[in-house]
Amino acid sequence: MYGTSHLLRVRQPQHYHLHLPHRYKPGVISSISLPQCSSAASSRTLDLAASPSGRSNPQLISRRSLAVGAVSTTAIVAGLMAAGGVALAASVINGGGDGGSGGDPRAFTRSGMNKFRLNQVEASVEDFDRVIELAPQMRPYMWQRGLSLYYLGRYAEGAEQFRVDVAVNPNDTEESIWTFLCEAQMVGPDQARMQFLEVGRDPRPVMRAAYECFRTGELPAKIMAQVSDNGGHDTFYGLLYVGLWHEAHGNATEAKKAIVAAVQTPYARLSGDYMASLARVHCQRRNWELSPSAAA
Repeated sequence: MYGTSHLLRVRQPQHYHLHLPHRYKPGVISSISLPQCSSAASSRTLDLAASPSGRSNPQLISRRSLAVGAVSTTAIVAGLMAAGGVALAASVINGGGDGGSGGDPRAFTRSGMNKFRLNQVEASVEDFDRVIELAPQMRPYMWQRGLSLYYLGRYAEGAEQFRVDVAVNPNDTEESIWTFLCEAQMVGPDQARMQFLEVGRDPRPVMRAAYECFRTGELPAKIMAQVSDNGGHDTFYGLLYVGLWHEAHGNATEAKKAIVAAVQTPYARLSGDYMASLARVHCQRRNWELSPSAAA
């Protein structure tokens, strides 16, 4: 999932700030300091990031690009601080997020993510559901669960998950697109587009173009027109969302062509991005043949 290994190497900690929306707990807390992780940047906004130059950039983080262990702790602590305050977050850090019954939401998040990247999608949902059972305040932050639900064909539940996510993160382009992807499978792309979730402007040209194509129904050629990195992050994300656009519009041939190409990019093979694993799972679930190196 995260590259070819199960756990990422972590650089020496550099501290950045996680800025929480004021509507959660005004006057209680404005930021917490968390270590930067070594995974390549992807496409999930959580207001914590390092730019390609290594400088802090709160607009470019991806929750999907963090190491498995770190993303669990970071997302859970951030979510609980937003929803339940400092005391509840501290209890999760200390392994007591379930009120003392012995479960650890972090462990179930890691387990679910690991199972998903191994194409054990049904089992991954069981773990993600357990996270919500142990820490109900985490429900709006369980984007991993929404992705798993899509691949189980549980589209109504997946759409609900993503809509709840956008309610607390109104600038997340990918949450909006995945809501559309789920709903397009239920009511068709035209109807799904009528209820499209509009979000804030994404700073990444490739994802801005993807958002506009899904929102308007425009053919996705403009997505790849924003790509210039020859196999890198933008190439991967461009191909992935071109393929997903075609899938939503019933063109399996073009979907396969684009997503198989995405899996074969150097970025997908080397970055450790959770979405690279998703692209592989997408192909496996549809019995699309991959080269041995791409399938690893």
